[in-house]
Amino acid sequence: MSIDVVDADRGLTGERSGVRSLAEGGIIAQLRVDHPDLFLRPTLRRAPDVTIEPEYWTTVDTGRTLVFFTAFGAGEEFENALAMDPTIFDPVLVDRYPNRRVYRAALADRVVPIVSGTAAVDGRLLECTSSRDGWLVQLRFPTRDALVEFNEHCRARDVSVSVEHLRVSDDEDDGVIALTDKQQELLAVAHEEGYFEVPRGISQDELAERLGVSKSAVSQRLRRAIGKLCGSSLSST
Repeated sequence: MSIDVVDADRGLTGERSGVRSLAEGGIIAQLRVDHPDLFLRPTLRRAPDVTIEPEYWTTVDTGRTLVFFTAFGAGEEFENALAMDPTIFDPVLVDRYPNRRVYRAALADRVVPIVSGTAAVDGRLLECTSSRDGWLVQLRFPTRDALVEFNEHCRARDVSVSVEHLRVSDDEDDGVIALTDKQQELLAVAHEEGYFEVPRGISQDELAERLGVSKSAVSQRLRRAIGKLCGSSLSST
């Protein structure tokens, strides 16, 4: 059995593909975005120690858009905040685990769109997680002009955008962005204090106290930082 190698732009017959390609090059940006009417922003203000990661969106027959999301460190205070959040309605707890809860909620009409604004300029959402000062998103844009268009989309809606990392994508790109300053600081302290040794020289509670953040924030930063490092290392082997 022989295996044919297909050019990225041409099919087996040598003819150019009918599928438009945005895969070559591009810009990968890690941005922090904020606005009072972003998805769950009011809840994040009332429960700042909870970390939220959206899972997926879907539109049902009634026309409502439902969002499923995971909340780390959620409890009664968080759920009370959900119940009062004007960016959503009908929040439902759909699953519970020892360290996280999964919810579903319908988007309210007042929500300021970010994902749709990304797609409108041919961008793609790579990662999204909450923070104390908004949402931290990793996006890929096919060109610098697309990134500029996205920024204009946000500016027109009074959404603040600050750039944390920006780099050019290439053919070898694995989608991993450099660690944030906070992730680097946490890993440095954890390593220096023996967190990765057996037995551990410092606990997550002690790391949280040392850095002046919640245990939930430490847990999530560690998980995401280690995940990025593993993804980068394993993809290059």
